[in-house]
Amino acid sequence: MSHLMPAAFVGHGNPMNALEHNRYTDAWSSFAASMTKPKAILVVSAHWFVNITAVTAMHVPRTIHDFYGFPQSLFDVQYPAPGDPLLAQRIVDAVQPTYVGLDEDSWGIDHGTWSVLVHMFPKADVPVLQLSINSTLPFEYHFNLGARLHALRSEGVLILGSGNVVHNLRLIDWNSPGQGTDWAQRFDHDVRAIMTSDASGLERAGDHRDFELAVPTPDHFLPLAYIAGLSAAANTPTRTLVDGYEMGSLSMTAYELRAA
Repeated sequence: MSHLMPAAFVGHGNPMNALEHNRYTDAWSSFAASMTKPKAILVVSAHWFVNITAVTAMHVPRTIHDFYGFPQSLFDVQYPAPGDPLLAQRIVDAVQPTYVGLDEDSWGIDHGTWSVLVHMFPKADVPVLQLSINSTLPFEYHFNLGARLHALRSEGVLILGSGNVVHNLRLIDWNSPGQGTDWAQRFDHDVRAIMTSDASGLERAGDHRDFELAVPTPDHFLPLAYIAGLSAAANTPTRTLVDGYEMGSLSMTAYELRAA
């Protein structure tokens, strides 16, 4: 095993993945099983998209059910992982002069995080922190902040981005399980070519002809910028962990970053 903890981007898709077992959740579980147990997990989730950069710093983060219209069994899921306020302060110090606030009582663990971690670390025995996505700042900021987090990997911290490369809820086709439209596949394929060769070029995806369809809002795409920044800092391309499409307009592609 390398002394560098792996990092990954996961296409989390439908919250029901928390309760299901499929090839995506199997890939997440296998990824976790392939590594030394991390000291902590830092997650950049699409679902903490606010106007400030902050990191959770509570001892006991709450499980957030940030959705509606799903079965009660999904609302019953709890992910009682501890937090790590000391690591939160370490993150604040590590990225200076970039400002990161300490969130001691506002957020917690949202479904972009726990729907994945219930498969990766089902015992919830690894401290979990979340880093918010600052909605007011451009792609370059998120890429650079990701690069600045690289040192944490050598300290045993697993860094995880959770979103979807293609995420257009307005164009979902519930009758197309396991399928992607031509534009979704085109965009996902071209992003994959960048991420598996030179992730420093990910910003070019903004000029792609299908970008506005694939990324109508930036929240689910920007977690990938953090993994791209880590990849560039490590001078190591990512590898595809699993790929696929759901309901026409969602990409489930996941990437892993390991030592060269």
